[in-house]
Amino acid sequence: MNEKVRDIHNKVQTALHSSRGKDVLLYLLFVAVAFVFWVFLSLDTEVQRDFDVPFEVQDVPDSVTIIGQIPAEIGVSVKGKDSQLLRYMWGKISSVKFKWEENITENTFLLPHAKIEARLRDYFGTGIQVMSYRPDSVRVAYTTMPGTKVKLNVQADIHPNLQYIISGPIKADVDSVTLYSATDLPHTLKFVSTEPIVKSDLRDTMRYEVKVKPIAGVRIVPDKVVVTVPVEPLISRKRTIKLDVMHRPDDKGLITFPSKVEISYLVPMSAYNDDYPVKAYVDYNDIKPMRKKLPVSLSVIPDVYHNLSFAPDSVEYIIENK
Repeated sequence: MNEKVRDIHNKVQTALHSSRGKDVLLYLLFVAVAFVFWVFLSLDTEVQRDFDVPFEVQDVPDSVTIIGQIPAEIGVSVKGKDSQLLRYMWGKISSVKFKWEENITENTFLLPHAKIEARLRDYFGTGIQVMSYRPDSVRVAYTTMPGTKVKLNVQADIHPNLQYIISGPIKADVDSVTLYSATDLPHTLKFVSTEPIVKSDLRDTMRYEVKVKPIAGVRIVPDKVVVTVPVEPLISRKRTIKLDVMHRPDDKGLITFPSKVEISYLVPMSAYNDDYPVKAYVDYNDIKPMRKKLPVSLSVIPDVYHNLSFAPDSVEYIIENK
C-alpha cells in the first residue's frame, strides 16, 4: 500500500514539474485571480433583495393584554450594493425594535406607515433604499382589564372503526378559556367552542391540536387546545347466566329446559374482566294453552355491552304443583 502511494506521489511530482504541468498550474492561477476580481465586481453591483426582518415591541407592561396580532416579522424589499447587503444575507438579522410607551393611544398600539418607514431606513442605513415593506402599518388593540373565564365546548363528529368504540368523553386539555377585550363582553357569552373535528374509522386513542373559534375583537387564551379522543378495541365475550321465572304463583313450580342461557357480546378491552349484572328470565304469565315454549327476555343491557345476543331465545317448561 505504501509503495502505491509513493508511486502516485512520484508521478504527480513528475507531472507538475513538466512543461505541461506548469502550464496547468499557471492556468489555474489565472482562473483564481479572475474569480477574485469577479467577486469584487459583483459585490459592487446594485441589486434588489428581499428580507424578513424580525419585529419586536419592547417594554410591554405586565398589566397589558394585547388583543390583536402583532406581526412576528416585516417583509422588506431593499435596493443597494451587494457589499452593503452582505451582512443581512449571511449574518443573523437583528430585530427592528419599537418601544411600547412611544406608540400607544386610546387602548391601541399604533405604528403608522411613516414611522415604520423611518425606522427601516435607520435600520438598513445610508446607501440602501427601502423599496417596499409589509405590513405597511400596525394597529393593534390592547386592554388592561382582567379577563373573563368561560366554558369551552368541544365540537366533534367522530366515528371509530366497526370493531372499536369511543370509550370515554372527548375532552380538551382545558375545560375553560379566558377572554380579553378592549370593550365589555356580551353578558350572553357564556361559552366558546373549538373548530369542528370530523374524523372516522379511528382504531386508536388520538390527540388533535384544534383552534378555538375566534371572536372578533376578543383575544382567547389559550387559542389552541389539545383534544383527546379515547378509542378502545371491542373484544368478543360469552357468559352463561341462570334463567329466572317472573310472576310465578306461590303454589306452582316451573322447570325450564335448559335452565341457563348463553349471552354473547362485544366489550371494550378495559372492561373485559368486569361482570356487569345481566339477568335472563321467562314470565309465568306467558304460559298459554297449546304453547310448548316460553320466550326468554333479558333485563336492561349495560351501556358497555355492544351487539349482544343470546341463545336459546325460548325454552321448554314443566309446571309443578306444590
